[in-house]
Amino acid sequence: MTTVKYQVPNISCGHCVHTIQTEVGELAGVQAVKASNETKSVEINFDAPATEEQIKALLKEINYPAAGLSI
Repeated sequence: MTTVKYQVPNISCGHCVHTIQTEVGELAGVQAVKASNETKSVEINFDAPATEEQIKALLKEINYPAAGLSI
């Protein structure tokens, strides 16, 4: 399993968190999605067939583009 954590500056409320968790969670291979409006970050656990490129493309498509990796 791969885990990535992104900074997502567009997260501002609980609705944003819910949208991200629902949309990204529907990608095949995604095991868990944890978004936070406090830290403006998203942590995603996934396996194939999901890819990091797919996840970043989906975040951009739903208007929550990843600004970079979060440590």
